[in-house]
Amino acid sequence: MKNLFIIILTSLFLVNCNNSNPMMNQWSDKSSEFEGVPAFDKMSPELVKEAMLKGMEMSLEDIDKIANNLDVPTFENTIEEMERSGKLLNDVYPYYGILSSNMSSPEFRIIQRELAPKLSEYSSLISQNEKLFERVSAIYKASKINPLENDQQRVLDLTYKSFAMNGAALDKDKKQRYAEINLELSKLYNDFSNNVLHDEENYVTYLDETQLGGLSDGFIKSANNIAKDKGFKDKYAITNTRSSIDPLLTYSTNRKIREVVWTNYYSRGDNGDEFDNNEIIAKILQLRKERVGLLGHDNYAQWRLQDRMAKTPENAMELMEAVWPAAIARVDEEVADMQKVADETSSDKTTIEPWDYRFYSEKVRKIKYDLDSDEVKQYLQLNKLTEAMFYVAGELFNFKFTALEKGKVPVFHQDVNVWEVEDKTSGAHIGLWYLDPYARQGKRSGAWATTYRSHTTMDGKTNVLASNNSNFVKPAPEEALLVSWDDATTFFHEFGHALHFFSSNVKYPTLNGGVRDYTEFQSQLLERWLSTDRVINQFLVHNQTGEPMPKELVAKIKKASTFNQGFDTTEYLASAIMDMKFHLADPSNIDVDKFERETLADLKMPSELPMRHRTPHFGHVFSGEGYATAYYGYMWADVLTADASEAFAEAPGGFYDKDVAKKLVDYLFSPRNSIDPAEAYRLFRGRDAKIEALMRDRGFPLQNLNSNF
Repeated sequence: MKNLFIIILTSLFLVNCNNSNPMMNQWSDKSSEFEGVPAFDKMSPELVKEAMLKGMEMSLEDIDKIANNLDVPTFENTIEEMERSGKLLNDVYPYYGILSSNMSSPEFRIIQRELAPKLSEYSSLISQNEKLFERVSAIYKASKINPLENDQQRVLDLTYKSFAMNGAALDKDKKQRYAEINLELSKLYNDFSNNVLHDEENYVTYLDETQLGGLSDGFIKSANNIAKDKGFKDKYAITNTRSSIDPLLTYSTNRKIREVVWTNYYSRGDNGDEFDNNEIIAKILQLRKERVGLLGHDNYAQWRLQDRMAKTPENAMELMEAVWPAAIARVDEEVADMQKVADETSSDKTTIEPWDYRFYSEKVRKIKYDLDSDEVKQYLQLNKLTEAMFYVAGELFNFKFTALEKGKVPVFHQDVNVWEVEDKTSGAHIGLWYLDPYARQGKRSGAWATTYRSHTTMDGKTNVLASNNSNFVKPAPEEALLVSWDDATTFFHEFGHALHFFSSNVKYPTLNGGVRDYTEFQSQLLERWLSTDRVINQFLVHNQTGEPMPKELVAKIKKASTFNQGFDTTEYLASAIMDMKFHLADPSNIDVDKFERETLADLKMPSELPMRHRTPHFGHVFSGEGYATAYYGYMWADVLTADASEAFAEAPGGFYDKDVAKKLVDYLFSPRNSIDPAEAYRLFRGRDAKIEALMRDRGFPLQNLNSNF
């Protein structure tokens, strides 16, 4: 390990800090406006690479100083100093993240491939630093006799646990192998992500005017604009992203086109070419099992869930298996309804296939509820939804959002807009919110939230810089951006993460982290405010007339709230169960494609729909470790969400009840990870959550359930 340390530092010292690289000018500066902001307008892959290397070098110097301190280890001279370490690297990471997720390019992907192993080695040099772990261990053991203040104890416990989980207590040979595995995995994660991005960028379906049946004018104009940008002025481009394929699969009357588009999307990473991910996945599974085996665990899931709310893979599987039978039974009902419509309306004998599900589901929705999704869409304008989110943030969190003029702060793309966030009562500055709403070349698919700087008070209060990122198809000039109800829900969901960031009241940076099967709860809960009367009546107005959504249409939406829950629940749960099954299996000679097929068959997965994320493009699980054996967490969080929603529904003021809202902020948002999640929920609700709330929420029968959660 010492030799590796010397090699890494030698390579890092070749990079010298100089004022000509704006990425190295630390932007966390309390004397600057907004306490300093990232220089996104000056970003380039080479500059970011140079700054990342320098940041790692300086961070390792910080760690070396802490580890070699000859004074008796204390919380102040060890843990607090670790919390302060790596300031430049913390500032540079947002640039790296933007180039990776929002602005990827062939040039950056080369650099990313170079930096991925260096970042892995850097992490290993810290997590396996023997002197550092000795100091942390000494403080941890002493705290068992003389406990620290609550927040300090929480930081210490999380720090010690992180070291232990990442091999700090292993012997020399095992440490070396542990670090080697992490290095190999970092390369595989990078390759996996780039392969998926390749298939998203290169499988574009071009339509001509004869193939546009059923599609809305707005969607057609957007598709034509995208085609023009790609050099095909008389064509209509369907990109290989969910925001592009969902409307086509829902409304296109051309079944062959639906099949082509569906196949392209669900075959990402699984095309049997140089960008195929199946062998990469097998290797990832093998390395993960070997690595946790060094720590004495039977499988990766057992290791990963020890510090989550679920605690064990058995507990996570118990929840999913409780819901699964009701979900697939509902799919059978939904398919029967769709097949009846297909038999009555199709001239050819049509058996429902996965590329038909959305199309015929929409027809059933119209018949059962007289509800047209395209009609609903006319009232879902992105700018008005943004205003609605600000309204909810003001009512529940006392936040005020004010748009900044273009050019006030640097942005990485012209489509990005920025708002200042303040306390509505005092006017105190809280932070900035960045919104990057549109899909583009080089931007990964999906929607996500992230922070560029988090709140702490350890060395004086810092403001929050947070962002939301979506992949809406950019509308034609002068056209309103209209989104589906599902996309509007996701928009609120991701904003929930941002509110979690802005609400933080923690002292130490580590406490801004979270427990994966809990942190989705806060964002899922915020989705519920989209369908509140106040939001509907004020912000869901027609994009042409400006008239509010008619009460009759609102009633239809609420009546249909549990419609298609078979599809929504099953496509998600299939991915979550598959994630867990892969990591519980013996991966020695695993055939990924065969394992996926056989596992789905054992589950009696309905053939009429796919998993939400097929394994070869399941980035949550195989482009890194954030959601590995943790994708179940959305369902775990959904139980909390359904139960917490009932707390609001039962309150005198409903979803805007001030007393419940205060508990929401005080116990579920502001503490972040400074309180054990189960304890935090009990403080909010007065009891544990109950799974029955989830079943009621989805319209599933309450049978044979263990309500203890």
